[in-house]
Amino acid sequence: MAPKVLVSDKLSPTAVQIFRDNGIEVDFEPDLGKDKDALLARIGDYDGLAIRSATKVTEKILDAAGNLKVVGRAGIGVDNVDLKAASRKGVIVMNTPFGNSITTAEHAVAMMFAVARQIPEASASTHAGKWEKSKFMGVELTNKTLGLIGSGNIGSIVASRALGLKMKVVAYDPFLSEDRAADLGVKKVELDELVACADFITLHVPKTDKTAGMISADVIARMKDGVRIVNCARGGLVDEEALAAALKSGKVAGAAFDVFAVEPATDSPLFNLPNVVVTPHLGAATTEAQENVAIQVAEQISDFLLNGAVTNAINMPSITAEEAPVLGPFVKLASHLGAFVGQLTEEAIQSIAITYDGKVAEMNTKAIGSAAIAGVMQAQNPDVNMVSAPVIAAERGIKVSSTTQEKTGVFDSYIKLTVTTDKMTRSIAGTVFSDGKPRFIQIKGINIEAEIGRHMLYTTNQDVPGIIGTLGATMADHGVNIANFTLGRSEAGANAIALLYLDERISDKAIADLVATGKFQQVKPLEFDVGG
Repeated sequence: MAPKVLVSDKLSPTAVQIFRDNGIEVDFEPDLGKDKDALLARIGDYDGLAIRSATKVTEKILDAAGNLKVVGRAGIGVDNVDLKAASRKGVIVMNTPFGNSITTAEHAVAMMFAVARQIPEASASTHAGKWEKSKFMGVELTNKTLGLIGSGNIGSIVASRALGLKMKVVAYDPFLSEDRAADLGVKKVELDELVACADFITLHVPKTDKTAGMISADVIARMKDGVRIVNCARGGLVDEEALAAALKSGKVAGAAFDVFAVEPATDSPLFNLPNVVVTPHLGAATTEAQENVAIQVAEQISDFLLNGAVTNAINMPSITAEEAPVLGPFVKLASHLGAFVGQLTEEAIQSIAITYDGKVAEMNTKAIGSAAIAGVMQAQNPDVNMVSAPVIAAERGIKVSSTTQEKTGVFDSYIKLTVTTDKMTRSIAGTVFSDGKPRFIQIKGINIEAEIGRHMLYTTNQDVPGIIGTLGATMADHGVNIANFTLGRSEAGANAIALLYLDERISDKAIADLVATGKFQQVKPLEFDVGG
């Protein structure tokens, strides 16, 4: 059955056609997002949801979306999506950060020119039949210092344009490396240094708990006298009351805002102040940008629903279409490793440690790690998936760590998973063979080579004669066929393990009969999602 996608906001017809060309059933309901009750009634039918800013994807909507796998936002901001609720529900949330980057950056530069030369006020005055040439004395951008707060996709484009205007550019961004700063041609600084030296300040960061209100009255007080501030990023980054006071006092010479703490903005402390340029969130409002983000979101949702590729996801690691075929077997392996440990662990988990050895260490280990965590936790909650697992693990206080290392053994790649509780530490390792199938290669430090089947049986015992016979005879007594049988031991007469790959689920009675022999320390039936 073809996946179904709902487009609940106004998107380009090109995006709708992309879904159809890909064989995806699509319903184009551009006004549905404005009707919460109607959306609530319909959302349960769909695998994917394509939106802009009008649709509010709330926890209530997500709870009703029993089939929903992905939400795609045609644009950068996902303020209208409850990310925490989506992650708990295992719904991937994607945005389109590149489709409107140039448009938004150009708007920021245009706003910088507008406030430097007081263009809106001069235009209004001239339209009114006045000729107030001396009233609108501006400043040049050439040789001025631009303070860039945030140097991601949009910020880096603004930096490039500013350098072309012969401005000096300093940048504050905790994730900006010295090498990247050099590539951009900017100087990396701390926020205090930036606000002290910048003639113009532009913001290009998302609104988070850390960035909300970051330009406060205290920060403004430390700015250079006569600074001009441009915000085309997110409302709420700047304390509007504090900025209005600084504009009135002359501390700040001008401001240009495209975004506001409350939108739609029908009132703001910045409104009707001299040399304040305001626009109604037009950063991405060009025909080119709207077409680009619509196409991008349709392609991303289609690629995920059809091929498993995850692009520009907000709440899980991305997996490109090129990565998916290579990464897939290791994601599956990680899931099996997690499922093995999860099914054997009954007490509360304190930590999960993952080691990537060899070639797998060079892959997308974040995606692989998410699969491993999900595998561990699905034993207690089958609804957990790669999206929700890290969130739930964090909520439960489980410490997750990972290590990458060069090849250390006979396998080109392997993954080792170690889970610690207050009572024990359990580890298992596995690899992917050339046939693309995952195998268990070590359990409890004992080397084995075991295929992974849907129905398995795991036992531990002392290495003594008769174990194989007991296992074989008991399976025969209960009519269970053994597809494969793997044994391992630490040394002769010491700890030993057995893994049986069975054709069907083993009964509780068969388990009880094995336990009754007194030969086994542990007898545990296991189930794995092997597909098919």
